Amino acid sequence: MQSFRTEIENPIVEKDILDLEKKIHQFKEGKLDEEKFRSLRLARGVYGQRQEGVQMIRIKLPYGKVTSRQLHRISDVSDEYSRGRLHITTRQDIQIHYVDLDRTPELWAELEKDDVTLREACGNTVRNVTASETAGIDPDEPFDVSPYADALFNYFLRNPISQEMGRKFKVSFSSSDADTGLSYMHDLGFIAKIKDGIRGFKVMLGGGLGSQPRHADVLFEFLAADKIIPLMDGVIRVFDRYGERKSRAKARMKFLIKDVGLDGFKELLEDEQKAVPHQTYPIEADAYPKIKIASTPIPEVTVTDQEAFQKWKSTNIVPQKQKGFVAIGIKVLLGDFYTDKARLLADLVDTYAAGEIRLSLRQNILIPYIKEEAIAFFYTELEKLGFAEIGYNTALDITACPGTDTCNLGIASSTGIAAELERIIKEDYPRYISNPDVVIKISGCMNACGQHNMANIGFQGMSVRTKDKLVAPALQVLLGGGNIGNGEGRFADKVVKVPSKRGPEALRLILDDFDENGNGLSYADYYAEKGQMYFYDFLTPLSDTDNLTADDFIDWGNTERYEKAIGVGECAGVVIDLIATLLFESEEKIENAQESFEAGKWAASIYHSYSSMVNSAKALLTSEKVKVNTHASIIKDFDEKFVANGRILVEGGFESLVLRLKSNEPSEAFAKDYLTDAKVFLKAVEQYREQELAEA
Repeated sequence: MQSFRTEIENPIVEKDILDLEKKIHQFKEGKLDEEKFRSLRLARGVYGQRQEGVQMIRIKLPYGKVTSRQLHRISDVSDEYSRGRLHITTRQDIQIHYVDLDRTPELWAELEKDDVTLREACGNTVRNVTASETAGIDPDEPFDVSPYADALFNYFLRNPISQEMGRKFKVSFSSSDADTGLSYMHDLGFIAKIKDGIRGFKVMLGGGLGSQPRHADVLFEFLAADKIIPLMDGVIRVFDRYGERKSRAKARMKFLIKDVGLDGFKELLEDEQKAVPHQTYPIEADAYPKIKIASTPIPEVTVTDQEAFQKWKSTNIVPQKQKGFVAIGIKVLLGDFYTDKARLLADLVDTYAAGEIRLSLRQNILIPYIKEEAIAFFYTELEKLGFAEIGYNTALDITACPGTDTCNLGIASSTGIAAELERIIKEDYPRYISNPDVVIKISGCMNACGQHNMANIGFQGMSVRTKDKLVAPALQVLLGGGNIGNGEGRFADKVVKVPSKRGPEALRLILDDFDENGNGLSYADYYAEKGQMYFYDFLTPLSDTDNLTADDFIDWGNTERYEKAIGVGECAGVVIDLIATLLFESEEKIENAQESFEAGKWAASIYHSYSSMVNSAKALLTSEKVKVNTHASIIKDFDEKFVANGRILVEGGFESLVLRLKSNEPSEAFAKDYLTDAKVFLKAVEQYREQELAEA
């Protein structure tokens, strides 16, 4: 793994990759605890797979933008290090599977040659910043949100305040009031607005899916664009200090908001303002790269099957605000496509469009800047690639996570049932192929990566136990969710649990009833009118487990009898803290603080020093089996357990020392003084620990 060492131009990236390589060696040599190593590799996009000995690599693609050159690079990497399959996620990332851990640094280095990163694609970090795939072309948008999503992504990448939070943090941008970025289900959601001629955003806070979905609160009806990065800086600081860290089930932002209330959170946010390095952070939208449309003449073509062409146009052409252009939606079954087709697609958009694609939240591909006169040509070319299937963003376009195919947390197959439901709609409900009103989503477990609990019709992978205690794959049927717009949404109700093999029958009953009794209403209004119990009554017979057949014990896409096998989930990067490892980390944080200080990055240096002190306190509290749920509790408990009784001498108390970062602006003088305090504190803790071990 020597080749990348001289080829990475960015020294920060090179250091990142070399650090991953070093940690892999330490882990293989037994010098690094497995759980701690897990946390580190997750923050580098390396995720454990259901299959032993291989990894899933998540490639972080801000707001789903991928250039033709980047798509070529990703395809080359997938062929070299994986199996040539690319998977689009519901967060506009691309995942590749079956990668050897030892080769991940080299893989990362190859991607970085075209500015593609793995950094913070997984783990307890700021995850990929998502946005409406139509950003920049949306006829209803007040302005293009892409430059703002891009600026926010760059500001928080490798930012010390967001490297080791209690859980992941998700952000979205919506280009218009249609809220296609789904702000209401994000930790922070931004909806583009213009007020008095000023660009800004409606800001939503504390939404989330999972087993306990929560609708986000309105934090600001309007916030000027130059305030969004300072706002998120403060929000992350509050989340890092007060967010739960031990109980994975309670560690998301939505639970912190639930505990302290929106007004209480605002007070904590105000208390952080001195520490935030920028009170305004102007984003130069005009500096964002301009679109370059290819000038290659469009070849003339003749479409022989005009009926198929017209059907495709009715579902796959997306209006674009730029006169003379449209976008083309490519429906990607289950988000999976292959590198041979990806390269040809990259060449096509580079030669005849604007050299980029956008990945969508529904696991699809959108090609912007297609000249209207080129629609027929693109249709014929996409047809050759198998990319001309009708039904983009319609009922036929079912979203599904990988489920039990590769994910450790998968309980039942999501891809298998999704493929079967799409087949049924095509064959028996063709009128739904062009119906964008019914949204169907499937997740393999309660974590909701397939976003099942915000769908009109959702299915969640589960298991069901018979009276004889036999276990079969099952699906929780959820109904009535949906995006209303402008930050408003509705989460689906849990209606009934049915054996997985009865999922198609459940869909048939639901669609048949909608056809018969919908009376022209939208699906969302139809569900609201009928109510949860109405559907429970006619779906309940499907839940009977007394009459299961042998086929019911075989999940979709499988040939062998179902066995419920859930591995260790890695979505949260749960860490088992070992005292020696923690103190070693504190030393690394001091080194990072020193490097940041020498580079003139005062705010970064201060936060590294803060993290070192809290981490050191956590080490000693852990050694005495004290709960270390939040940074705030660590600080208070350390004063009580170690400072108040004189075991560790800290003049004025640990809380007063460590929280000085909130009462001082991030200046050079304070950064230097604070770093000195952190070094002195770490030395005192290490000496205490050495004496404690000597006396043991």
